[in-house]
Amino acid sequence: MTAAGVPGAWNLIQVASVSITQQGTILVLHRGASPVLEFASDGTLVRAWGDGMFSEGKVAGIPESYWTSDKSHYSAVYGPAGCASCGAHSVRVDPQGNIWLVDAPGHVVYKLNADRKEIMRLGTKGAAGTGPNQFNLPTDVAFAPNGDVYVTDGYGSARVVKFTRDGKYLLEWGRRGKGAGEFGLPHNLVVDKAGRVYVTDRDNQRIEVFDAAGKFLEQWPNTGGVSGLAITKDQRIWTGGVLRELDGKVVGQLPGNPGGHGVAVSESGDVYIAQLSGVVQKFVKQ
Repeated sequence: MTAAGVPGAWNLIQVASVSITQQGTILVLHRGASPVLEFASDGTLVRAWGDGMFSEGKVAGIPESYWTSDKSHYSAVYGPAGCASCGAHSVRVDPQGNIWLVDAPGHVVYKLNADRKEIMRLGTKGAAGTGPNQFNLPTDVAFAPNGDVYVTDGYGSARVVKFTRDGKYLLEWGRRGKGAGEFGLPHNLVVDKAGRVYVTDRDNQRIEVFDAAGKFLEQWPNTGGVSGLAITKDQRIWTGGVLRELDGKVVGQLPGNPGGHGVAVSESGDVYIAQLSGVVQKFVKQ
């Protein structure tokens, strides 16, 4: 409700990500006040929270004249950036119902229980690095069938880091480049029931597929600069607005192929797209 007592639209600031809870509510992560908004599937607000959790830094592209093939094309800008919670980058819900939040310029990934209490943290807040307990502008998090956790350390680094369910470092793979197993920008990732890891290499406009130990298996070239990935319960993958089989074959597409920065799919097959323009799009499965 507005101050006049009439319905009003939400003022969303760069919707970075969206996810579905075990209760079927929709978590919307945006770069504004109360950065985590929880809605019922009909759009009714359930609760809003997360103030003070995310850094005020903002990921920004480096001017192309300074690009080199072996270094990141991105950096972080700190200070007033025209938004609150500018570091908000990804929200995911694991099979146990825990909520995971990625603060890219804060270099940290939070694990919260269903009551929104922090129960684990990966990375060292405010400290960029490439060590086993550090990230450099991480982008996303995903979960293996056995509970292992994968993090794409994407903007500053170019790697995937694997942890146990308890946060113990296991291994990592990847480096900057365009070859097999290399990344321009590992932006989102998902894991299938067999444990294969699918990573959208946005700047190289492809999806790369790995086994659980980081061995390169294959790539899906020419997918475009896809930012968001989501896997369905019947083991298909939404690559932005395009639905694919696990071999990369295209089997569907949302109207207008909306792309987006993040994507989520409900148990019933409805698709939600997070747009940096400040909106969430819902597509109902027919």
